[in-house]
Amino acid sequence: MESITGGGGSPRRVVVAVDESEESMHALSWCLSNVVSAAAAKSPAASPPAVVLVHARPARPLYYPVIDGAGYVLTQEVMDSMDQYMATAADTVVAKARDICTAFPNVKVETRVEKGDPREVICGAVEKAGADMVVMGSHGYGFLQRTLLGSVSNHCVQHCKCPVVVVKRPGSNGKAS
Repeated sequence: MESITGGGGSPRRVVVAVDESEESMHALSWCLSNVVSAAAAKSPAASPPAVVLVHARPARPLYYPVIDGAGYVLTQEVMDSMDQYMATAADTVVAKARDICTAFPNVKVETRVEKGDPREVICGAVEKAGADMVVMGSHGYGFLQRTLLGSVSNHCVQHCKCPVVVVKRPGSNGKAS
């Protein structure tokens, strides 16, 4: 596997997409163990590699109805409460990912939480960070779910301008990662 340490000892950057799923946390652990640690072991004197944790927080749609499907009025207070819940959920995801990174003290960790469609948030973060690689987990959706929901990883493979590694959890589809 190619080292992620760039020429001249400058650190290289790996974006890891994280969400609340076990798959994304497995992908982060895999990246730290197999990509980042390998690079640090090959060049211990070089600057530590940087891992950029990216979380896409759903944006509140502008078209929220005044009355929901059950007939309840959605007040500004309710909508603010929903926003606060999504912010807290994002903080929890990022904290869990940072906690996983603490086992690798030689790694510089940055975080980015942005509102929007995960496909666009991840691709945008990759470009902004000047990433050399993207690592993301596979949720293992079947054909129908991928067709209806779209595949974030497939979109990133097609649109990111750097290598994208999609990590499957051991045992998913009967295969190991």
